[in-house]
Amino acid sequence: MTPQPRHNDLSLSEVHNTIDTTGHKSFWKRILSFLGPAYLVSVGYMDPGNWATDLQGGSQFGYTLLWVLLMSNLMALLLQSLSARLGIVRGRDLAQANRETFPPAVNFLLYLLAEIAIAATDLAEVLGMAIGIHLLTGLPLMAGVAITIFDTFLLLWLQKLGMRKMELFIIGLISVISISFLVEMILVKPVMSEVVRGLVPDIPNETALYIAIGIIGATVMPHNLYLHSALVQTRKIRNDVEGKRKAIRMNVIDSAIALNLAFFVNAAILVLAAAAFHKTGQTDVARIEDAHRLLDNLLGSKLAPTLFAIALIAAGQSSTITGTLAGQIVMEGYLQLRINPWLRRLLTRLLAVVPAILVIYYFGDTEVDAMLVLSQVVLSLQLGFAVIPLIHFVSDKEKMGELRIKPYVAAAAWIVAAVLTYLNLRMVLAEATVFLQGDHAGWIKALIVVGIILLLVLLLIVIVQPLLAKKRRQKQVAIHSGLRSLQPLSLPVYERVAIALEFSRHDSQLLSHAMAQAKPGATLVLIHIVESVTARFYGTASEDLESQQDARQLNQYVAELNALGYTAIACLGHESRQAGIVRFTQQEHADLLIMGAHRHRAVADLVYGDTINKVRHELHIPVLVVNV
Repeated sequence: MTPQPRHNDLSLSEVHNTIDTTGHKSFWKRILSFLGPAYLVSVGYMDPGNWATDLQGGSQFGYTLLWVLLMSNLMALLLQSLSARLGIVRGRDLAQANRETFPPAVNFLLYLLAEIAIAATDLAEVLGMAIGIHLLTGLPLMAGVAITIFDTFLLLWLQKLGMRKMELFIIGLISVISISFLVEMILVKPVMSEVVRGLVPDIPNETALYIAIGIIGATVMPHNLYLHSALVQTRKIRNDVEGKRKAIRMNVIDSAIALNLAFFVNAAILVLAAAAFHKTGQTDVARIEDAHRLLDNLLGSKLAPTLFAIALIAAGQSSTITGTLAGQIVMEGYLQLRINPWLRRLLTRLLAVVPAILVIYYFGDTEVDAMLVLSQVVLSLQLGFAVIPLIHFVSDKEKMGELRIKPYVAAAAWIVAAVLTYLNLRMVLAEATVFLQGDHAGWIKALIVVGIILLLVLLLIVIVQPLLAKKRRQKQVAIHSGLRSLQPLSLPVYERVAIALEFSRHDSQLLSHAMAQAKPGATLVLIHIVESVTARFYGTASEDLESQQDARQLNQYVAELNALGYTAIACLGHESRQAGIVRFTQQEHADLLIMGAHRHRAVADLVYGDTINKVRHELHIPVLVVNV
């Protein structure tokens, strides 16, 4: 089994007291300590993209496609449990595991596909919220799309309040959605015997297949597999086989509760459309706006359409968080590139807002719902490239040890992957055939053929490469991987010198300058701020791979300095860089701070952050800036 970095009591013993999963004897208290990650994941299973596919499926085919929702939910539960297992056992998210397995070119293509999936998710959230705002207030869709840009700042504000408050906010939005549809079900009064018949598998025609694939894409979302494998690492668990086994069981329970709630919401939308529209002959309801208007006419109550709009806004706002987190995870995991969270959030949102505005501008409001369905089909097309590697990783005996999945679980997972891949290939080939038979330019047809061939080749690589990768030397995947030994250092001058470290080849240079300024017997305060996605959202409660690796690196530096006769202490923080550096410098009463400068300018400062200026204005001691 691949060993995880060991937990360090000195730097991490106090940070997990509020969500420590190891100190509860009561079963229910242990469950509550694990609750959280699955709820963040579950909001992605009830986002506005689901609404369009569920409404079309219910209005056109009644309860016929209800079984697709049930099957999708079971698939999601299986796949999310595998994702959680990967994060718990190996201490890696799916993007990191891919990076250490696939060649750079394949990794880059997988990264692009993951970003496309995240953009498709955010597109659904933008359109859904814009439609909800329009239905509730009468504002034009274009204005609603523009308003959604500002939820970027709401997310950053919630992030500052802490993860617990954010989780409560999300649970509150989920409650609004659930209660709204519970009231809708009471008003529409579906015939339960007909609902049960909808659980019998049936695909009437190609249109139903297209909508069914859209439903699967809206329910089993590829970016959630990246997200879940990272979020489970925030819980402190016993770092042994039995501790990990218990963590896996608890996360399965957590996922089952959260995803079944999401299934209730999706099923309620489809049942609502079937009972209110299909049964009354309104089989052409393909737009959310039409559904809102017809609810008022058919049910004779203003409550139903109002609740419908409120739930739509709540769904869009809650699910916007998952896309942001997943975007940061895939960027860091695949590219080892970390940028400011607000910039990452803004980029994700702009990738969704720009196409939404263009479609509304050129084609009008009538094409918005078609774009929603298309976004979910795009999501479904990405599934195979996330699911197949995931199954490989959790089946690997060498890296997972006795915690690898059982053969029957692996068989079920491969069946799910085969079904998803078959449905997607069938749909892509059918759509491509229709397009190629049409009157289009030859170069466009050639581009489509080449694109399909490339996707098939990439899919084949994803299937075969993990089997070959076992024979290759494992690559480092952590942002700060490997332990570095310090080079010869110079003499000290100050009494207490604080040094902000970045864990790179520049560390020795910074420490050399510190020793040149410190007096003999001076204390060196080594400061490092963990900036992983989970550290930013869970703060000191983070237990992800990077937090553990950074703790080990910091402690190695301390041990090496102590062995050389110096007094060194470690300060590992999980807040923003500038706030953490200032806090530790003041807390340790340092009389000098040494920082490295990369001489970023303009755009680079926007991307990577401008820490030095913010820190020096907060401190009243000398700050030595070393150009590195």
